[in-house]
Amino acid sequence: MNQINTLDEMVQKVKELPQKRKIVIAVAEDQNTIGAVAEAISAGIIEAILIGNEDKIKNEIIRLHLNPGLFKIINIPNEIKATNEAVRMVKDDEADILMKGLVGTDKFLRAVLDKEKGLLPPKAVMSYVCALEVPKYKKLLFLSDTAVLPFPDLNQKIAMINYSVNMVRKFGIEKPKVALLSASEKVSPNFPNSINDAIICKMADRNQIKNCIVDGPLDVFLACDPKSVAIKGIKTPINGEADVLIFPSIEASNIFYKGLMLWGDGELAGLIQGTTKPVVVMSRSESAKSKFYCIALSCLMCE
Repeated sequence: MNQINTLDEMVQKVKELPQKRKIVIAVAEDQNTIGAVAEAISAGIIEAILIGNEDKIKNEIIRLHLNPGLFKIINIPNEIKATNEAVRMVKDDEADILMKGLVGTDKFLRAVLDKEKGLLPPKAVMSYVCALEVPKYKKLLFLSDTAVLPFPDLNQKIAMINYSVNMVRKFGIEKPKVALLSASEKVSPNFPNSINDAIICKMADRNQIKNCIVDGPLDVFLACDPKSVAIKGIKTPINGEADVLIFPSIEASNIFYKGLMLWGDGELAGLIQGTTKPVVVMSRSESAKSKFYCIALSCLMCE
């Protein structure tokens, strides 16, 4: 498999897959979500079920000048009931992918995390991985965790790495380079996170973490800029060519990716990880294009 280096290349790969996937959207009452779903339908990669207030959904479809026949619509005006039904359909294999529409993230995730009716297996770690395309970087960057884990502990970081590596391998990179990010490359008790990074590196050396090359702590320059590696004279197998960036906190990762989106012309696709089926969770204000990329990524991760 050739390496996928852009989000559009990812979309093309998904178009070549033998099977369309069925996506169900909880409270699908906003234009960006409906527009993204319509684009994915037109691309031939999904079939879609929109759950929510039917009148509101149809009004948005009309505003977008779309054909209502593109979608199956289920009228459940109550957002909690609509979300619960969407989760049920995915859990019962009536759909392959779950997506958040115009419903609060807390309400949506409450349904996903329900111990009896949700999509997270017992004792599983729920995390988030996204693929970020930045014009100045020669390939996609995979980031974790930008949305779920505030301050990941050792076990959560290991889960983040494993989820990220699993996703990156779907992009044709057999042994991705994983950088454990920090403010410095020095291990220090003053930075407790760097101690966990050192433990993770030793675990990787002993093949307890598989299918990747791991190093850290590293700063962003050492992770993503070969010139900085040469200037600093630091020996690292990442060598400024990271595929995956693992962050010490949600604050650091969220600020990092939003800065690149705002000032670096970045574009992304991301998914909740750890669930039994792909779950698309994005801010209600995210662009239709970003949501379309997330849908395409969810189809790729179904394979």
